[in-house]
Amino acid sequence: MSGAAFDYLRAGDVGQALAAGARPGAAYLAGGTDLMPLWKARAEAPGLVVDISRLPLAGIGVGDEGVLRLGALARLSDVAADPAVAGRWPLAVEAIRASASGQVRNMGTVGGVLMQRTRCAYFRNDALACNKRAPGSGCGARAGENRGHAIFGASAACCATHPSDLAVALVALDAEIEAAGRGGTRRIAAGELHRLPEATPEADTVLELGELITAVEVPPCPGTRSTYLKVRDRASFEFAVVSVAAVLRVQDGRIAHARLVAGGVAPKPWRLAPSEAALLGKAPTEDAFAEAAALAVEGAEPLAHNGFKIELLSRAVRRALQTVGAPA
Repeated sequence: MSGAAFDYLRAGDVGQALAAGARPGAAYLAGGTDLMPLWKARAEAPGLVVDISRLPLAGIGVGDEGVLRLGALARLSDVAADPAVAGRWPLAVEAIRASASGQVRNMGTVGGVLMQRTRCAYFRNDALACNKRAPGSGCGARAGENRGHAIFGASAACCATHPSDLAVALVALDAEIEAAGRGGTRRIAAGELHRLPEATPEADTVLELGELITAVEVPPCPGTRSTYLKVRDRASFEFAVVSVAAVLRVQDGRIAHARLVAGGVAPKPWRLAPSEAALLGKAPTEDAFAEAAALAVEGAEPLAHNGFKIELLSRAVRRALQTVGAPA
């Protein structure tokens, strides 16, 4: 890899990391599985690399109230192998195991996978127009090759999709993100971490300059069944064309809790709230699942080459509901 010179700092504690990370042009480095490939493709060019990989943020544990706490530097493979996570939050494990490859999961971190850049091939190629990489240059995908692009939440400036599988699952699990900044610590609902592109697609999340994800907390979900369904072009090391995280709790023959979140269809994990609302109070029947699947694609705005995602998403939602709604 060659390019412009940059400075490097290995942070000794969170305070030092935050001070350095607030400098314009700084980038945090943990496992490097997202930053390094984008840097090689010249989609990223940090002037300061703040190495946070040695910070004490890799814990995995369940608190007294049954809340799962994942340190931001917990390796994905370690999370997936943890017996408590596998037994009580299997949706997170399914999403992790559907991600990338074993080698990447051994290096990738919980915080890093949430901070994966929303991207497409135009973002990764500096010879093509991309407002995310070069604001004001245009969005080449809108009139170009857009098979993998968004059908919800896009703007005239950007129609790329968010790639993280775990982010989709965490939204379905009602997780919260803990973020530290120089002004203190705040909590962000997982569904509010990522933002829509609107006129400023270069900003993927609501984090402020220098803010650092320190942990993710996932509440208990007793009595629920869940599944993560990922449709992709090849069996491994591939982003989702469409994915669905589904969580249901059936009580006394009726659906008492429902979460449906789609990936691969928007610039952020896309919660299918109308489908969720339609399921509540109903028996888990094929008719109820068909109605929810139909509602899941209402308002979709496909581009020239990705209209197939509408039918694919509807079918994926129905299949996921059949999986979690089937008799135990």
